[in-house]
Amino acid sequence: MSEPLTLLVIALTFLLGGAVKGVIGMGMPTIALALLTASVGLPAAVALMLVPTFVTNVWQALVGGQLRVIVARLWPFLIAALVAIWPGVSLLARLDPSWLAALLGSLIVTYALLNLWHRHGWQVRRERRAGVACGVLNGLLTGMTGSSVFPGVPYLQALGLPRDVLIQSMGVLFTLSTLVLAISMGGQQLLDGELLGLSAMAVLPALLGMRLGRRLRPRLSEQAFRRCFFIGLLLLGGYLIFG
Repeated sequence: MSEPLTLLVIALTFLLGGAVKGVIGMGMPTIALALLTASVGLPAAVALMLVPTFVTNVWQALVGGQLRVIVARLWPFLIAALVAIWPGVSLLARLDPSWLAALLGSLIVTYALLNLWHRHGWQVRRERRAGVACGVLNGLLTGMTGSSVFPGVPYLQALGLPRDVLIQSMGVLFTLSTLVLAISMGGQQLLDGELLGLSAMAVLPALLGMRLGRRLRPRLSEQAFRRCFFIGLLLLGGYLIFG
């Protein structure tokens, strides 16, 4: 894992992911998981993205002034999502990595298609029940693939939250999920000192990428960039499924 070529791939992956997040405010964990899974395998990819994901989302979770309101409204969803990560990681430790990589690819393809078609959610009628169900599924998939996006993000979008509250809510979900994921992976012997150290080192290229992305943002069409981003995710997801 410490070979120069592997270290370069890790650095470039998080530089790219950070740049995308800097331009459109999202996407770094998904890009990192997809690219690293194709190069170092899913369990290592999940471990490597832990520290950069936590660092780049914790500020999003804390800033906005709506944390108490978010927790008061979304606690059933959040608790279900966090508790379900543990059995998900247990499956990550036991199931065939190639099957789990295909599952991750399917989630990425679904996420990309929903955004390309502008279908971001559904109407939530029984919020608490739907939140618990989506939370359980989100936690299981987070534990199995490292991706906390589906169906958690479409569920939050379907609640009709104001934009700032939605962004902070996603930050809370991603930050807490990453923290629990790290603890659970350690318990399953999937996270050792080398991987944790490499993950910490990846914070620097991720932050540099975010800074670069913010500088590029005024010069780019965000709508066109988002479309290219999701088309790229569609191709990466397809590679993970069929590659």
